[in-house]
Amino acid sequence: MVTQANAGCRRGPGVPPRQRHARPGAKRKSAYPYTLYAPAAVIYVVIFLVPTVMAFYFALTRWTLFDSTFVGLDNFRDFLAEQNLRIGFQNTVIYAVVTSGLKVVLGLLLGVLLTSKLRLRGFLRSVVFFPVLVSTVAVGITFSALLRPDTGLVNKVLAVVGINGADWLGDATTALLSVALVDVWKGVGLATVIYIAGIMSIPRDYYQAVAVDGGTAWHRFRHVTLPLSWPATYSMIILSFIGGLRSFDLIWTMTRGGPGFTSDTIASIIYKQYQAGFFGLSTAGNVLLFVIVTAIAVPLNYVLGKRQVAL
Repeated sequence: MVTQANAGCRRGPGVPPRQRHARPGAKRKSAYPYTLYAPAAVIYVVIFLVPTVMAFYFALTRWTLFDSTFVGLDNFRDFLAEQNLRIGFQNTVIYAVVTSGLKVVLGLLLGVLLTSKLRLRGFLRSVVFFPVLVSTVAVGITFSALLRPDTGLVNKVLAVVGINGADWLGDATTALLSVALVDVWKGVGLATVIYIAGIMSIPRDYYQAVAVDGGTAWHRFRHVTLPLSWPATYSMIILSFIGGLRSFDLIWTMTRGGPGFTSDTIASIIYKQYQAGFFGLSTAGNVLLFVIVTAIAVPLNYVLGKRQVAL
């Protein structure tokens, strides 16, 4: 009895016998999860951080494949003095707003339709999502052929009903909007899938409560589906708006920024600088585009995120 008491005194009052032996093991265990992050961290650093830092450096130089000359902020001044930059920035914002807005609205409506009790619901979901799987370049080439003023299928169909079709990609007033609508056609399937997931996660009890109160389908949509699918709306606004600001491949495939410079975006202006051999100037444009997208996306994400928390 005395021996046990003395052993207890040596451990100190209130200290469990095994506590001191568990501490070193606890430290080793706490470091274990961080080793699982290492592969992703290495990939992130190599693929994102290193190229980003290099881009910021080369934006301050005139460079070729073999050498570079430091010129400071001259590239940024020259790029901001580009005569078509104002039109490109305006087109970029318009393109992003139109494509993101239509994807959100159409995605929500199709999501509601394809979560209802339709016999061909599974088939229609596949049809809506199919354009997402097609190459953007292939979509651009296909629609360029369909929208030709003389031989395009779109104008031929319009002629059957007595409507004279426009030169959709050759007219300055319709070129950018035509590309934007093709972008919506290609991307609305992803928006629909996101909304389907969001709507199916809403508890059925809310709909049953509306039915008990005598609510119609409009009441179910207005008071249950619309507010409770906000997380999907929030995700789609951020993803589609950032994608619209950075859009290049579809615009370049269908119009190459034309006619003239009327459908140019910031990304297409940057690519034209690359084509002309002004690598430092185009790198500065990429850095500016990165700053613009960040300056718009971060506050937008903050505002929409606060609303999501409030809901």
